[in-house]
Amino acid sequence: MDSRSRAMHKAAKIALMGFDVDGVLTDGTLYFSSAGDEIKAFSSLDGHGIKMLMAAGIHVAIISGRSSRALELRAENLGIRHLFMGADDKPRVMSELLASLSLDFARAGYMGDDVVDIPILRACGFAATVADGHEEVRRDVDFVSLRGGGKGGAREVCDFILDAQGRLAPMMAAYRQQSSARS
Repeated sequence: MDSRSRAMHKAAKIALMGFDVDGVLTDGTLYFSSAGDEIKAFSSLDGHGIKMLMAAGIHVAIISGRSSRALELRAENLGIRHLFMGADDKPRVMSELLASLSLDFARAGYMGDDVVDIPILRACGFAATVADGHEEVRRDVDFVSLRGGGKGGAREVCDFILDAQGRLAPMMAAYRQQSSARS
């Protein structure tokens, strides 16, 4: 079995997908206002991919080492119920979340970009990173996006998971039908 087939096989089992924030859902740049507020830029492509995962019945979690009001607002905007900020032990946080959902690590995926994410990436049944993720991380995951963090890389992994589960084509067909009905 080649690496893409192996990754598809793993992604087909995913019932919960977790995401890091800085470097995955954003480009990793930290902006601060003169008042000290943290400002983040998020991709609408990534956001819609996350919504598609949730519409398909896949739980979505954000597990980040940092905390920010901007992240709280983005999670709220997307309807993400599982938000964990200031997580210094991401595998423990994921373990507790999985237990609360009666799932195990084989049914979980995570997308991270830096070496601090390696323990959770190795613990999960499916691991992904963005194109501009750290070299050590890119070497250690099942899926590497073509796009970078905050630039649609998370959307690529969402589409990959949905495709592996046979759910992407029907979703895309529904969008096409909506647009042709307006014509």
